[in-house]
Amino acid sequence: MKRASRIFLGLALFAFVGIVWFIVLGAETDVQRQDELIRQAKDYLSNEIFILALPLLEEAVEFDTERTFEAEGMLKDVYLQLIDQRGMRRNYLDLLSRQMSRSDAPVEVFVEAAEFHLENNRIRDALNVLNYGISRTDSETLIAMYENNRYTFRLGFNIYTDVTAFHEGTIGVKEGGFWGILRSNGNVLIPSEYDRVSTFSGDRAIVQRDGEIFAVDRANNRIALLEENASDFGNFANNRLPLLINGKWYRATGSFELGSATFDWIGMHSNGNAAALLDGRWGVIDSAANWVIPAEYDAIIMDELGRAYAQGAVFVRQGDSVYLLVNGEQVAGPFEDARPFGNEGYAAVKDNGRWGFIDISGEVQIDFRFDDALSFGQHLAAVRIGDYWGYVSLFGELVIEADFLEAKSFDNGSAPVLTERGWRFITLHEFMEGPGGL
Repeated sequence: MKRASRIFLGLALFAFVGIVWFIVLGAETDVQRQDELIRQAKDYLSNEIFILALPLLEEAVEFDTERTFEAEGMLKDVYLQLIDQRGMRRNYLDLLSRQMSRSDAPVEVFVEAAEFHLENNRIRDALNVLNYGISRTDSETLIAMYENNRYTFRLGFNIYTDVTAFHEGTIGVKEGGFWGILRSNGNVLIPSEYDRVSTFSGDRAIVQRDGEIFAVDRANNRIALLEENASDFGNFANNRLPLLINGKWYRATGSFELGSATFDWIGMHSNGNAAALLDGRWGVIDSAANWVIPAEYDAIIMDELGRAYAQGAVFVRQGDSVYLLVNGEQVAGPFEDARPFGNEGYAAVKDNGRWGFIDISGEVQIDFRFDDALSFGQHLAAVRIGDYWGYVSLFGELVIEADFLEAKSFDNGSAPVLTERGWRFITLHEFMEGPGGL
């Protein structure tokens, strides 16, 4: 019995050794087979016979050896040589995708993919590759390449006689003598058929036509009518609308329910708060008309829509000086002038006749070297250099040349700029949806 067990154990050991040798010999066979395929392909390539080298290299890259990456490089070169033939472009991109998906993908593969897309004017694809590569490698090379290309843009074809600033991804535009509202991607939200429009907020905008003031929804349906005889109205946000009735400013909801408090003037609500004027002094009120900044200032700095408050910050004016208040406390100033903070980024401030940028703590982040400026919207700010406007990045670099007569802040990758033909929109390629855009 013991002798039979020893025989069985010996046979099992022999079988195991045989399997191991089979695997080893098979691996060597794979290496040898791949070497031979590469050698044959090189012979064809030396004579520029790419079409016959192609199947050899496509087989060679299926092996997992130390020469696989070399074979892939040769195969990519062949695809590029045959790029105009059917399927070759797709094969090339598929191979690049396979290389980029590996855990040890080198930076050079992401650079190669991005450069291919850039050369073919597929900028958004290139930026997607670079973003993916940065997330995988944190490479300074890829970061620099991304920064050098992320601000490329397309100038829209549509021309408008006037525009507002963006709010919640929408913007008022005037064409043919009437106002409407666009989405940031250029699609019409409210057609241009009104004498006036407010900002669109939540599910509605306030519009005026033939003397009537009413609310419309996203489908341009009338959903509420103002019964009071108002002589003016402001921009709508946070379910608050300023209304001028009998010489006093009231606050109303989007359904025109009036509050009881009255003011000499009310700005647009932003982040729940709005600038307000009472008895000749300015402060900031919340959505319940409580004073969060007492009415004791000569002015509150607002943008063209009437917004004053963001990131807990507001600029106030006393005499010729402007100060930054954060959560009601003075943290910086005096400045000569300022623009309100946006919901992110730095605010533009003026000192010694020049404009620069500060952060929410009041620290100067971009020095005072511009003739005019707006606060940051997204990661860009409009600046005027001489007679023309362009855009700077958060690093203070002029990334969109100063070629425009006027410029406004970015939102969702688009910004209105004034050209000699009228107001048009520039849209960063990174944010474009297909061939359209504003």
